[in-house]
Amino acid sequence: MSWSATIAYFFVGAFFINAIPHVVQGLCGNRFQTPFATPRGVGESSAVVNVIWGLANLAAACVLLHVFFPNELPPRWSLCMAAGIGALAMGLFLASHFGKVRSGPPHP
Repeated sequence: MSWSATIAYFFVGAFFINAIPHVVQGLCGNRFQTPFATPRGVGESSAVVNVIWGLANLAAACVLLHVFFPNELPPRWSLCMAAGIGALAMGLFLASHFGKVRSGPPHP
């Protein structure tokens, strides 16, 4: 394996692993740190921002895979886009819903 492939896989892994906490915290309706918060990287962003940031990281990993390893991915990009749009829609709905639930008064 060439050194460029090793570096590409390194960044694919970094983007994939960075997507996990942001998507999970966002889907749970929790606030979590993002680069868009104040102070940068320390303050917390809303659940919706975390879902978007997490899915952006996931998309970046997929783009890197496509650019560096085009023969290893499924050729049906229309299906991948449909799945991505579905994940975004459901993720935004869940982040919005659970964000409201968690910020409201406690439930009995």
